[in-house]
Amino acid sequence: MKVLLAGATGAIGRPLVKALRTAGHEVLALTRDSGAQVPGARLVVADVLNRDDLLRAVEGITADVVIHQLTALSKAPAKYADMRLTNTLRTTGTAHLIDAARAVGARRFLTQSMVPGYGFVDHGTRPLTEQDPFGQPRGSKADPLVAAMRSTEQQVFDADGIEGIALRYGAFYGLTGSEGFITTLRAGKLPVPTDGGTTMSWIHLADAAAATVAAMDKGVAGQAYNIVDDEPVTWGRMFAEHAKAAGTRPPRRLPGWVIRLAAPYFATLMIDTSMRVSNAKAKVELGWAPTMPSYREGVHTPRG
Repeated sequence: MKVLLAGATGAIGRPLVKALRTAGHEVLALTRDSGAQVPGARLVVADVLNRDDLLRAVEGITADVVIHQLTALSKAPAKYADMRLTNTLRTTGTAHLIDAARAVGARRFLTQSMVPGYGFVDHGTRPLTEQDPFGQPRGSKADPLVAAMRSTEQQVFDADGIEGIALRYGAFYGLTGSEGFITTLRAGKLPVPTDGGTTMSWIHLADAAAATVAAMDKGVAGQAYNIVDDEPVTWGRMFAEHAKAAGTRPPRRLPGWVIRLAAPYFATLMIDTSMRVSNAKAKVELGWAPTMPSYREGVHTPRG
């Protein structure tokens, strides 16, 4: 199939291009950067937030599938303001990409969502499934983020003539994701709460890419899939394992109030949000399972 991939130069985009090419698909890499290097893909240059520019760029192009993996995150966000442009890419950007999907004749549309869309709160020890409430406001500063994830999902589910699928990824690590963690650890700038922080479900970027290809082929229209590994882990343990793998200092342990002052968004994830997320549906319906079932395998996998 021919795939128009928005976000091909991002953290998940690069391994996804490789996974799509390995599976025999042709990739059109949608990017704002005319000088971007995306091996194995043909560039399509446009700003997704400029609808007219985007539609001009895809004029005369055909594709079977559109995949939306756009964010505006070159590093881990520390403040809520760091998420504003990503929120816009999930709202306005999704709408423009749906128009582009119609223009190129795509029948399927996969969009990036994330498991924190279940809510930036303590969900207890019961694994969350796709049947649990998603995208609901809770009267907190995180509401715009949750609303943006809900928006991108609902837009693709509701798009007439298009089979929309949402992929709710766990927190990314591995490949360039782990490189960022290790660089920050070496600089002594990656703190965790004194108690090690809360529990999160994670996914190695290579496994996230493989799941996306599987969803493109086997996913059911109108459905969301949790794309996480088999073993949730605390932030402190995840970062300590990265430090061990890199032979560098462990993360600094700081009181929660200090982290809230310096990085309020990151603090919400590490202190207020706890979740264990089930991948059972993706395993059954997509025929996918993580090759790195936990951080123990994934952190020590070569990052090249």
